[in-house]
Amino acid sequence: MREAWRIVVDDLSGAPIRALLERHFAGMLANSPAGSCHFLDFEGLNAPDVTFWSIHKAGELAGCGALKILGDAHGEIKSMRTADAFLRQGVAARMLVHIVGEARDRGLERLSLETGSSPAFEPALALYRNHGFEDCEPFADYRPDSFSRFMTRQL
Repeated sequence: MREAWRIVVDDLSGAPIRALLERHFAGMLANSPAGSCHFLDFEGLNAPDVTFWSIHKAGELAGCGALKILGDAHGEIKSMRTADAFLRQGVAARMLVHIVGEARDRGLERLSLETGSSPAFEPALALYRNHGFEDCEPFADYRPDSFSRFMTRQL
């Protein structure tokens, strides 16, 4: 019998999720200059306007993602990351579908994201395009940056 995927709100207190996020932070800094990295740290991911989820299979942490409420019926996807052992198994797509559904359930009308522009980010860009996201101008407090790509979609 196949083990089901499980997505849960995560309080960031467990060692596995903290290690995955540390890897995420390091990956962002390895592929973009520090001034062009816009990831939320642990405190930012625990902010009242952010909901953070982890995804698990067979009791193992497979990935994570978050939704930040920006206001005006607009939300932002943050901290999407797949654990190395689960790459190319649909983890990110499952998390993205979950976040889009949550955004709709909360009455949001638009969902946006910022990600890197280097070749290392091509798989993420392809995922977002496949789920209806299109390139857009910087939103919220972002400024134009050659190391950033901005995407959005209507819900």
